[in-house]
Amino acid sequence: MKSQNNNETIGNKIKQLRNKQGLTQDELARKSDLPCTTFTKIETNVITKPTIQTVIKITKVLGISLEELMK
Repeated sequence: MKSQNNNETIGNKIKQLRNKQGLTQDELARKSDLPCTTFTKIETNVITKPTIQTVIKITKVLGISLEELMK
């Protein structure tokens, strides 16, 4: 039996962290030098495996480590 773990996608975690810091997708996109459409796709789980470069840019802006995001 497969466990349903929909809340723990990388997109959902990024969205939660972004909201906790009061940032809009646009603000986070600009600060991390990524297209806003990329954030929309990640947060809606269209992109479920963003590149490591993208994830590193996001974690730097959010002030968290890669390990924190992945756990």
